[in-house]
Formats: sequence, C-alpha cells, structure tokens
Amino acid sequence: MPNTPSSQPRSRVSQRIGSIAESATLAVDAKAKALKAAGRPVIGFGAGEPDFPTPDYIVEAAVEAARDPKNHRYSPAAGLPELRQAIAEKTLRDSGFEIEPAQVLVTNGGKQAVYNTFAALLDPGDEVIVPAPYWTTYPESIRLAGGVPVDVFAGPEQGYKVTVEQLDAAVTERTKVLSFVSPSNPTGAVYTPEETAAIGRWAHDRGLWVVTDEIYEHLTYDGVPFTSIATAVPELADQVIVLNGVAKTYAMTGWRVGWMAGPVDIIKAATNLQSHATSNVANVSQRAALAAVSGPLDAVDQMKTAFDRRRKAMVAGLNEVPGFSCPTPAGAFYAYVDVRGALGDAAGRGHQTSAELAGHILEEAEVAVVPGEAFGPSGYLRLSYALGDEDLAEGIGRIQKLLS
Repeated sequence: MPNTPSSQPRSRVSQRIGSIAESATLAVDAKAKALKAAGRPVIGFGAGEPDFPTPDYIVEAAVEAARDPKNHRYSPAAGLPELRQAIAEKTLRDSGFEIEPAQVLVTNGGKQAVYNTFAALLDPGDEVIVPAPYWTTYPESIRLAGGVPVDVFAGPEQGYKVTVEQLDAAVTERTKVLSFVSPSNPTGAVYTPEETAAIGRWAHDRGLWVVTDEIYEHLTYDGVPFTSIATAVPELADQVIVLNGVAKTYAMTGWRVGWMAGPVDIIKAATNLQSHATSNVANVSQRAALAAVSGPLDAVDQMKTAFDRRRKAMVAGLNEVPGFSCPTPAGAFYAYVDVRGALGDAAGRGHQTSAELAGHILEEAEVAVVPGEAFGPSGYLRLSYALGDEDLAEGIGRIQKLLS
C-alpha cells in the first residue's frame, strides 16, 4: 500500500531548536535599541558590552590585514597558526596554564566555544552541574548537545558562590561535567584561590570534566586575584576545557573571536564540528585578535579604572532603592541586585516576579534591565555597568524615582 500522510500536522520547526529560548540579555538589549530608534530615551543596562572603542593598534592591524590578499581566502578551521600560538602564550602568561597551539580552537566568539565544547563532550542524557545564577547561554547550549543542565543555586547570603557540599549533593551517575565561571557573569562573584582549588580537587576526584570560562580574567577589583582552576589544580589538565575570548578585555564584542583550549582529542573533535558548521573565523578578525592578545594591557587597565568607578556608583545607587539589596561585585562588570524586598509592594505596582518588575521599569522609567529568571530563580535583576557614566547615573536615578 502507498504511504499516506499522517493525520497529525508536523511542526515546521524542529523540537530541538523550538525548545530553546532566545538569549535573554540580547533580547533586552534589542528591545532597548528598538525603543531608542523609535524616539524613546531608553537607557540600557542589559548587554555586557564595553562602551569603549576597540584600541587603535588592534583596529590598525585589522585594516592592514584587510588589504592583504592572503586574508581574502579560506584558512584552517582551527584558526590561524600564529594566533593559536599567541593564544597558547597568552594563556600561560595570564592563567599560568601551559598548553600547545594544537590544544587551541579559535571560534566565532565565546558562544561558539561554549557550544562546541558541550557538543564535543556530551552524549544524550549526560548531566552538567551549572552553578546558578548562570550565564543564560549555558543551559541552552547543554540542551542543544543533548545534555541535561542541573542547577545548583547560591544566593547573596553566600556571595553567589556554590560550595563543594552543594556540588556533591547534585552528583548522580549521569554527571559528566561541571561548569565553573569566575569572575562570574551575571553576579560578578570571584572565587578565592582556596575555594577554586577545593572545587577543582573535588571535580578531579569525582572524575568530572570542568568547563571553565575565563573571559573576565582581567576584570577584578579591590585587589581580588583571578585564579584559573586549571592552574590551581594541575592534575585537572586532562579533563579541563578553558573558554576565553577578546570581547570583554579588549572591547571587541563585535569582532567575534573566542577560543577553547583543552586536551588534543577534544579540540580535534570540536574542530571537525566547526569545519562543517562555520569553518574558519573571519581572517581580518583573527588578525585583530592576534594584535590584541600579543599586545600590551594598557588599554585594558584604563577601561578597568572606569569600570571600577562605575561599579561603586551603581552599587551605592541601587542600595538606595527601597527593597533592593546589592552586594559589591568583585569582578566582571555586572551588579546582581536582590529585589525580593521590592516585589509585591506599592512602588513595584504589586509585581510578584523580577520579570514583571523589569518590564515595569522598562515601560515606566525607560530603563532596560535583565530579570533574574534569565539566570536562574526569580527575585533578582542584573545591570551592566559597562556603559557611560552619565547614562549610568541617569538610569539609576530613574529607577530610584520610580520605586521610591
């Protein structure tokens, strides 16, 4: 008998793709920009994007590269050999972690590094422990790879940092990976060297992979040190993937250059995936990244001075809002404010969730913030202080006026 069409309509979008959520941070940023384009004076605290231009020496390297015909052609999917070498040298310089160029894959921004890593590590049903609050892309990348994210929440009472005891309670026979991010997006929390080493030793003893995101390594304050878990626990070397990129350190979010570094077999597998997905990162961007990671950190230090000033101003301003409690972040460029005390009151118009409160702030005060639901439990707001001083002061003032 001939095949007959099913009576059930088939979905036009695959279940795998249809089940993932849009990036909440990019969605908030896009809405803020759309409102601004429509003439509304919206101030956006949504995207983690430095307001500084990319340093001149990096831009000049890109201009020169664009004129060179060799950059008009395909290049190796894993990245330009000289860039992979420079990243290996930079990783040793900044993280104290010694790797070879063959252990580096250059990716289209940090997000592709995240996706490649989980796709290379996970089989269907494998579990990944994800300390929360987490960066919004982690759970979705894990699900796309067939894995299962397992949230472990640490609130402001413990500095937004999980403990070994919490992690141990989350382990099952399906656990394969621990995600570790310090300095943290979204909270700005930074694990101490002792805390980092304890978690690294625990993961090693449990036989778990560690995926560590070090993209905010240069952004710590008040003398707080950055500690790479790969260096704190050298015996992790064969079961750790280090993620990084030029976006935050060098104000290069639009250039789209990130990387993953780890054992050769995992890097080779991820390179095979990338060879079919996107092939090489744009050569001009790679040449710019080469200038960045090989150059001085003077521009980074200047940006950090500004971020530190804005950090203090934002925390002070947010803590003046009734019902808001904002701990001082030790790293990155985000404030993660506890707004549970403001939910349900008259100033908050009776909103019961941080998502509702964020919507109220956008519509009434024309200030865009990201609700805690994007990063884990409700009851929090994330605000980036990587924007200009005047906008920061105006935006915090609007929130104070609306909710006081």
